[in-house]
Amino acid sequence: MNKPVKQHLIDPEICIRCYTCENTCPIGAIEHDDNNVVVNADICNFCMDCIPVCPTGSIDEWRVVETPYTLAEQYEMDELPEQADIEIAPAEDAKVDPIEALLAEAHKGAGGKARAPASAGKPAINMYNLGKPAKMTVQGNYRLTDDPDHDVRHIILDPGALPFPVLEGQSVGIIPPGTDADGNAHLPRLYSVSSPRDGERPGYHNISLTVKREEGGLASNFLCDLKQGAQVDVTGPFGATFLMPSTPDAHLLLICTGTGSAPMRAFTMQRQRAGATGGMTMFFGARAPGSLPYFGPLKKVPESLLKQHLVFSRQEGVEKEYVQDRMVAEADEVANLLQDPKLHIYICGLRGMEEGVEKAMSTIAESTGQQWTALRDTMREDGRYHVETY
Repeated sequence: MNKPVKQHLIDPEICIRCYTCENTCPIGAIEHDDNNVVVNADICNFCMDCIPVCPTGSIDEWRVVETPYTLAEQYEMDELPEQADIEIAPAEDAKVDPIEALLAEAHKGAGGKARAPASAGKPAINMYNLGKPAKMTVQGNYRLTDDPDHDVRHIILDPGALPFPVLEGQSVGIIPPGTDADGNAHLPRLYSVSSPRDGERPGYHNISLTVKREEGGLASNFLCDLKQGAQVDVTGPFGATFLMPSTPDAHLLLICTGTGSAPMRAFTMQRQRAGATGGMTMFFGARAPGSLPYFGPLKKVPESLLKQHLVFSRQEGVEKEYVQDRMVAEADEVANLLQDPKLHIYICGLRGMEEGVEKAMSTIAESTGQQWTALRDTMREDGRYHVETY
């Protein structure tokens, strides 16, 4: 029997083919074709330089194998193989199973693997790529904010006759036109879909995006300037874990800032169309009402469907407040939700919000005699805790 070895792999279901890992790897161990991004087991030295730069976490996958998967095998994978039950004798003085030790080392600091809700629909993944994008037509481009420093747009794209099935919580890649300094096509930029699965309008199967114009942003300025009838190259869909449960009595706790509202809008519209009964609670942060996307439409959503806490950090004449502050202020409400076995938590927005939300959750959970990290990890294993920050 060969000595078991640890192998670094990339999850093809989650990877968005941005090739950041390949460009980061200092020894050239990562490569790609039109289908997958893969790791050469003969070169990889586990330096971990690629782990923090991956925007999806798809790079942080490992298996203990007797014979490493070849590049050819990896290129053909639609999903990662399960960890095989490899029988090996423990080291003479070992206090832990060697396989467990290898996996623990591989996942050190990873924070756990995200899982989709058990009842979520089966997502379509990677139907269109850089070499074969879907060409979509702009149906509409509408400004959502009344703030000169925060130009946020609602952009509707029509795939026409092309099949492009998406689920709420998935993302698509937008390929900006032109080439980079080396003459290569620009890599796709990732945007969450803000429309439900059957389309911005029921049965139309078009998709919408929520895009904030960023100064100097190649893709965001391209998208925000699009006119009706323009053509856009789209890749994807991407994402297999930040999905919504199909059980109608599940309660969703939505925590978001800015354009992190995109998947939350999709969740809300789909549950309203499906007649879900479990309800939703949302903590939504922005600088002021004028810079909060969908501020007007949110006012028309009934509280029986979505209980809203709209939080502003720069509103004139009002003390500065962030989503974590409001969560602590509404600690009793959040604490009751945390004790609901049907609760699903979704966090989406700027990466800087995570620390504050974690602290708020810790404080609230402790008030009920629970340890937040243990509860969070259990919910993640159950497919009920999801984070997507950027």
